[in-house]
Amino acid sequence: MITIDKLQSSDFLPFLHQFFKVRLDGEDVFDLELVSVAEFGPNSMQGARKPFSLQFLGPVSRQYLQQHTYCLEHANFGVLELFIVPLGPEAGRMRYEAIFS
Repeated sequence: MITIDKLQSSDFLPFLHQFFKVRLDGEDVFDLELVSVAEFGPNSMQGARKPFSLQFLGPVSRQYLQQHTYCLEHANFGVLELFIVPLGPEAGRMRYEAIFS
C-alpha cells in the first residue's frame, strides 16, 4: 500500500483520464475516472507538500458511493486508501473529490 503522506500532485498526473477500481462488498467493482488534479493554497509549512485535490467521475449510474474511505486500485499506480466525498452529478455521472493537505 502507498504511503499517503508522501504523495504529491505530480504523482497523479500520469494517471489523468485513467480508471481506478473500488471493490465494494462481494464482487461489485466501481470504476472511478481521475479527471482532475489541482493544487491550491500555500504550503502549510516549509518543506511540506502543496495542498491538492483529485476529482473523479463515477460510471453513468443512479448508484453512487457515499462519503467514506475506499481502497482504490490501479494496475500501475498501486493500491491507495482515500477518503472521497461525492460532489454532485455531472452528465449522469457522480463527481467525487479527495483532498490532500
